[in-house]
Amino acid sequence: LRRTLLMDEHLTKHGAIMDRTDAQKRIGLVVDEWGTWYDVEPGTEPGFLYQQNTLRDGVVAALNFHIFHRHADRVVMANIAQTVNVLQAVILTDKEKMVRTPTYWVFEMFKVHQGATFLPVELQSPDYVLGQEKIPMVSASATRAADGSAIHLSLANTSPTQPVTLSVKLAGFTPKAVAGRVLTAPEMTAHNTFEARDAVQPAAFGGATVKGDMLEVRLPAKAVVVLALK
Repeated sequence: LRRTLLMDEHLTKHGAIMDRTDAQKRIGLVVDEWGTWYDVEPGTEPGFLYQQNTLRDGVVAALNFHIFHRHADRVVMANIAQTVNVLQAVILTDKEKMVRTPTYWVFEMFKVHQGATFLPVELQSPDYVLGQEKIPMVSASATRAADGSAIHLSLANTSPTQPVTLSVKLAGFTPKAVAGRVLTAPEMTAHNTFEARDAVQPAAFGGATVKGDMLEVRLPAKAVVVLALK
């Protein structure tokens, strides 16, 4: 998780270099590639780079998406490595069998951000600490739908054990209702298999309430949540 957050540093530095000669941002930046790379699954061909995909990788995907959102003025494309059976795949196959990974579900949940307008988010987050390492516990991003029908807020909790309650002030917007979905599981290592294809999949999220311009979110540990405020 800490290493994947380095993507923000890479984009910031590359963007600064490009700004020297292209301050108008006429040239787009393409990220190729991003994603996790672990040891291959035992018993598989090493050169094929086949690895399992867990809830943790879904959180990794959400963290990267949020980074790309913050750099949307420059980043025009970002390619996961890769899509089927290799590295952080969204789909795993075995002959006629197919399974959707936790990463797949984060892609599916984040579709609501496509074609939308990025909204800046100011976030104060506690840290997730492990030994000498620490990263922000919460990551967030928000967009306004192209048709103006909703504000979508996506959240990720990197801690495998600690839930967190967020108080969100919605500047210039007073929603009447909030609904959402959550991707989580009992363990950070939870994953889908050909025998249990739906062990990790989104579910309805009831942990958000809105009152006036204030939103409260009870964000579970090791979870990705996407909310629609209307």
